[in-house]
Amino acid sequence: MKIGFLGTGSWGFCLASLLAAKGYQVVSWTTKPELAKQLNETREHPLFPNHHSKGDMVFTTDLSEALEGAEMVVESVTSAGMRPVFEKVKALGVPSCPIVITSKGIEQDSGLILPEVVIEVLGEKVRDLMGFVSGPSYAQEVIQNLPTSVVGSAYVDDVMMAICNTFTTKTFRVYPNADVLGVAYGGALKNVVAIACGVSEGLELGYSARAALMTRGLHEVRKLAMAYGCKAETLNGLSGMGDLFLTCSSMLSRNYRFGFQLAQGRSPDDAKKDIGMVVEGAYTCVSALQLSAEQDVAMPIAEVVYKIIYEEMHPLDAVRSLMEREIKHEHL
Repeated sequence: MKIGFLGTGSWGFCLASLLAAKGYQVVSWTTKPELAKQLNETREHPLFPNHHSKGDMVFTTDLSEALEGAEMVVESVTSAGMRPVFEKVKALGVPSCPIVITSKGIEQDSGLILPEVVIEVLGEKVRDLMGFVSGPSYAQEVIQNLPTSVVGSAYVDDVMMAICNTFTTKTFRVYPNADVLGVAYGGALKNVVAIACGVSEGLELGYSARAALMTRGLHEVRKLAMAYGCKAETLNGLSGMGDLFLTCSSMLSRNYRFGFQLAQGRSPDDAKKDIGMVVEGAYTCVSALQLSAEQDVAMPIAEVVYKIIYEEMHPLDAVRSLMEREIKHEHL
């Protein structure tokens, strides 16, 4: 099976390598000619020195080369890049094979999860082809074949099971979950909580504070997701609590690292430049507050993250504002 892969960042290269090592023919598209040249010549990504990809992999800047004859299309770009990339795909012809989203985010202003963005661009007829892979997984670990479990989701059972079977390896276990919206919300919103936990770490507030932020952050995510009809058990599973726990507890998380740097006095722009990769939580916190206003759901952690990034609120003032909130019952 030929797989057309869109995006060659850390996660894209990692998953493309995983699929190629399973024996699939993978053609990965990038907008960066020098990166494509380097990857074709060395099979070594600059973000993963000393790791050489295995299997049938080709890297190209020609989108049509990646898509032509593909029996599955896998996306790994960014939330903000989703719409323009699939506009380019549409110009070449709407795919008739499964389309798998691996990025995590919610589009600003429209409030659409990423599979729905693709459906809006390509047309309702691709809904039955859309799928999702999400869950607790660092590219740096997956590419070393360290074990983890994630979720494969789709609107149609056959596509969902095809995704699970295609991506599952001896160290990368994929569980089916038909709650596409819940899987998407969990993967996107946990990045906002991870920024808050990074801020807490940067301020040296201790493990107890981080545990409280993670728990109350999950509460926020679940409240908003359930307001849109998601299943609570999805948010308590791998694509919710599992992904949140991972992203909120390690410097391998770019969102956590971003929050840490903000607490150290770095500006958001300087912190992003230092990280060198897209910080999805900084984008998604805008979407989260737009959705929370629409549903009248309070999200105080997301609110202070937004204020730190976009309104120059001092991190210590953000902590103070959370601790001085009116006491309410813990549960939903």
